Amino acid sequence: STVAVYSVDKLIAEARRLSAEYRKATGRPLGGVSAEIAEYDAARLMDLDICEPKPGGYDAIGRGKRAGMRIQIKGRTIFDEGKTGQRIGQLKIEQDWDSVMLVLMDENLEAFEIYEAMREDIMQAVAESNVSNRNKRGAMSVAKFKAISRLVWTRENGAEDDEIWKST
Repeated sequence: STVAVYSVDKLIAEARRLSAEYRKATGRPLGGVSAEIAEYDAARLMDLDICEPKPGGYDAIGRGKRAGMRIQIKGRTIFDEGKTGQRIGQLKIEQDWDSVMLVLMDENLEAFEIYEAMREDIMQAVAESNVSNRNKRGAMSVAKFKAISRLVWTRENGAEDDEIWKST
């Protein structure tokens, strides 16, 4: 119903506000909130259906040009653009999925960029990083993810491409 959709929009807006205020007051993020907001934004902006309940390896199924794609969604709040070494949450590499979307959010938990990486590119990057074995399996820096992915949405321009890309 439209009432339910409208209320979720309002609740997400309130969650953004509360989470930002909590962080300003305590210096700590409100755990779990940014992941929910990232999922919500990815679904709304990239035409995805969030899976309820979660099947395990992915969070959403694509519609439109991503029809049937199984997509893991990760969110990262970037408070300091200059800070390096920020990592994204552990990727579920042993499970079934087709791509990973990384939603980058500002200090108000508003999305400003979304990147998408295809499974084969992530598996290759994880295999390469595991050679040094310094990284936990499936852990990756934001910078590395950006390097192997494609920018698919920006706050300024919306969706960045019209056709789904395949890695070459």
